[in-house]
Amino acid sequence: MKVIVTCIKNPMANPRKPFRINVGFIVHEEVGYSHEFPFELEKAVLGDDLELVNFEGVIRIDRTPQGLIVLGNFSGDTTLECVRCLKEFSFPLTWELTELYAFKKESVSESELLVPDSAQIDLTPLLREYAILELPIKPLHDPDCKGLCIECGQDLNVKDCGHSQDNDDSPFAVLKKLL
Repeated sequence: MKVIVTCIKNPMANPRKPFRINVGFIVHEEVGYSHEFPFELEKAVLGDDLELVNFEGVIRIDRTPQGLIVLGNFSGDTTLECVRCLKEFSFPLTWELTELYAFKKESVSESELLVPDSAQIDLTPLLREYAILELPIKPLHDPDCKGLCIECGQDLNVKDCGHSQDNDDSPFAVLKKLL
C-alpha cells in the first residue's frame, strides 16, 4: 500500500508514512490516558484504489486495561465516476472509526488487532477500509442524471440526440407489457 502526502499538519508524522503512529509512550501511561493526533493533508493515496484530497482528521488513542482504543473522525474528497453518464466528479467523504488494539490475544476484538512489539501502529489499512465503506454503490454526479443514449452514446445531460431510450430488444420487454 502506498501513501502520498503533499502537506502535513502533524509534525510527529513521517511524510512517507503519515498514518504510522508510535504509541510506545501511551502503552506505558496509566489507564485513562488519552492522546490526540491531528492530520491535515493536501493529498493522501490509500492503496491503489483510493485517493483523497483535502484530507483532515483527528485520531484519539485512549489507554485501557485491555489495550488501546483508537477513535477517529476524518473527511476528504475523492473522485468518482457517475454510473449513468461516466462523468468524473468530486465526492465528499466523512467517516469515523473505533477500533481496539489489544495488548494480549485474550483481549482481541473481532478485528483481531494487536499492539505490535515495535509499538508502531499503521492506520493506513483501517483508514482505507472505513473510507471505502462510505463510498456509494452506484455513484451519481446528480440524482437527475439522464445518462448516455443507448443507441449512439450521447450524453443526454448535454444534448438530446433524438433516439428512443426504450430498450425493447431485451428478452424481458414482454414482461413489461404484462404490467
